[in-house]
Amino acid sequence: LTVEGSAGGGAVKVVMTGKQIVESVTIEPEAAEEVDLLQDMVLAAVNDASSKAQELAAQKMSVVTGGMNIPGF
Repeated sequence: LTVEGSAGGGAVKVVMTGKQIVESVTIEPEAAEEVDLLQDMVLAAVNDASSKAQELAAQKMSVVTGGMNIPGF
């Protein structure tokens, strides 16, 4: 299972597994023109993907635990 995070209106995209391993980073050419902005967009896209991976993991864990609220998960 993978999730995709993006920033800059899709100029930077990060694909991450449910185990929060980055599988790919895609950068549109126009996003590479300004390095400082590109760095911010990459960071935002990674954080977006990470949040989505955590949400996915929580959903999967809820299915496994039958919706019980188990501390630490």
